Amino acid sequence: MPRLRQVSRDDAPEHIRRMYEFLFGDRDPVEEPGTDTGTPGNWWTVFALVPDCFDHAVEGFRFYRSERRELDPRLRELGQTRAGYARGSQFVFSQHCKAMRSLDFTEEQIESVAHWQAADCFDELERLVLAYTDCLVLDGGRTPDGLFEALKEHLSDVEILELTYTTCMYEMHATMCRALHLEYDDEPERVVEVPAPAGGGDFMGAVDR
Repeated sequence: MPRLRQVSRDDAPEHIRRMYEFLFGDRDPVEEPGTDTGTPGNWWTVFALVPDCFDHAVEGFRFYRSERRELDPRLRELGQTRAGYARGSQFVFSQHCKAMRSLDFTEEQIESVAHWQAADCFDELERLVLAYTDCLVLDGGRTPDGLFEALKEHLSDVEILELTYTTCMYEMHATMCRALHLEYDDEPERVVEVPAPAGGGDFMGAVDR
């Protein structure tokens, strides 16, 4: 379950109820969760706690899908999918694998997002986008000059800004989903102590021998 309270259909503002109707039909998404894409749908019901936050996030979705964008949607989705994987969000990664498929990426390419460095199914620009995404997500934005200069040989300043903004936006969503246990990121902590066998000896004592 999400870590925060969800907003029911009856308690949601009118404009959020309209979005609920679009996504969930006439169901209350808290009482009867589930979207047509198979997700629980609790991203929407938790974000509805703060309507301004809900609206801001939805505007972000409209931003990256706008016809005014100059960035190739394939590069956008490649960055978003890698951001989900690199940040460890099952939800963001899974949803954008599907988006990659809708943009005619091959199954080999989708499967190789996780290990792109060792894959030969991406062209030069796609590899640069994947490398830049790793700089944004894994290195906190620290990007070597050589990589950035290579990216500028292929993309305009406008395209690079759009790529940067959209990728960072989805790193934020990946982080928030993990922190709040939303959608497919409702998982127990994996890194816990594994108990020693009953009657097991002192570990450090064994190391010291």
